[in-house]
Amino acid sequence: MYYPEPISKLIDSFTKLPGIGPKTAVRLAFFVLNMKEDDVLDFAKALVSAKRELTHCSVCGHITDQDPCQICTDASRDDSVICVVEDPKDVIAMEKMREFNGRYHVLHGSISPMDGIGPEDINVPDLINRLKDDKVKEIILATNPNVEGEATAMYISRLVKPSGIRITRIAHGLPMGGDLEYADEVTLSKAMEGRREL
Repeated sequence: MYYPEPISKLIDSFTKLPGIGPKTAVRLAFFVLNMKEDDVLDFAKALVSAKRELTHCSVCGHITDQDPCQICTDASRDDSVICVVEDPKDVIAMEKMREFNGRYHVLHGSISPMDGIGPEDINVPDLINRLKDDKVKEIILATNPNVEGEATAMYISRLVKPSGIRITRIAHGLPMGGDLEYADEVTLSKAMEGRREL
């Protein structure tokens, strides 16, 4: 109503992004209008390229431009350990740590009965198929420390335990530099559960 149609469409497009409200969308739209045409074209090409050229790895489910992905084709990685995460962003977070040298499995979500998401709606069947390979000795469950992540971890744990594969869960608790007085009860409880001997 207030803007010419091309700007309205651009604003509407920005509001579809997570965390972008109407005011931010207007600011972004006008920012794009003030950009150099070459920069706008490069931005548009990057969006189209990311959408068209990226796919999910047929082995682990991570986002990739080649199938299988670089992690799955890296012969130096440990085949005996698979770290299970909810989202491709979690793989990137783990890789930035540079401590883990095993394989990954991306679930693309978590079990959430309230949202109608069951085990068959996420990448659990492919994980079970991967475990038929006798190389796998340990599964690290690195799902998010929330109700859905815990439910997913428990479900996978119960499913895999009979196979004899070791199942571990990443520790949860207080962040480095955090103060006890500001921690909530659940975080403190998890920190106590995950304590270790020094």
